[in-house]
Amino acid sequence: MLYIVPTPIGNLQDITLRALETLKTADAVLCEDTRRTQILLSHFGISKPTYRYNENDDRSVARCLEALKSGKTCALVSDCGTPCISDPGWKLVKEAVAAGIKVSSLPGPSAVACALAGAGITGGAFTFLGFLPRKAGKAAKLIASAHELNHPVVIYESPYRVVKMLELIAKTLGGNTPVILARELSKVYEEWLRGTAEGLAAELGKKNKVQGEFVMIIDRAQQAPQEEEDEPDPYF
Repeated sequence: MLYIVPTPIGNLQDITLRALETLKTADAVLCEDTRRTQILLSHFGISKPTYRYNENDDRSVARCLEALKSGKTCALVSDCGTPCISDPGWKLVKEAVAAGIKVSSLPGPSAVACALAGAGITGGAFTFLGFLPRKAGKAAKLIASAHELNHPVVIYESPYRVVKMLELIAKTLGGNTPVILARELSKVYEEWLRGTAEGLAAELGKKNKVQGEFVMIIDRAQQAPQEEEDEPDPYF
């Protein structure tokens, strides 16, 4: 049995009761980083074997799969948030499903959901790109294509590249493109910045040091509302 267990994105109190129970009863915990996971387990008084799960190492995936095939119940966690969402895990889940191993995905903390809820710009569709390619050309093409859908576009970015990413957005979509930045979500220094791609790039560029992980939300293109056609609704 494989459990996908979301863990807090910052505030340890955000862990769910079900996640704690699963970690307590699992035979082993598969981690992105055993040191970080051990801090979480120790905080809640949980003592379990932890094993590094390296998505880029086929042998690591195979070892974890063999543990599941042998009948062990394993909890898969990432450093924070929900595994498999811009974090390791999907390869193991795919292999487990193919091998007939039961997989259960627990609900819980997710930076993209947290940021969108606080942004106040959509209650419906959005496009999630996660971490973009390092090459500016590829990143620009993805941003442009996603923005054409006229939904908010969500990107994850590190503090070391956030200014460059804002500059790329300004160059690709225009300097006045509205952007919302959510920094250090759920932590003590949580911060929300709202403005244009060009303005936010200039604001953060003045800082000696930018800290904290960012969720970047590019707002949809502003268009005049279209008049509804006087046609019968086909669903009724």
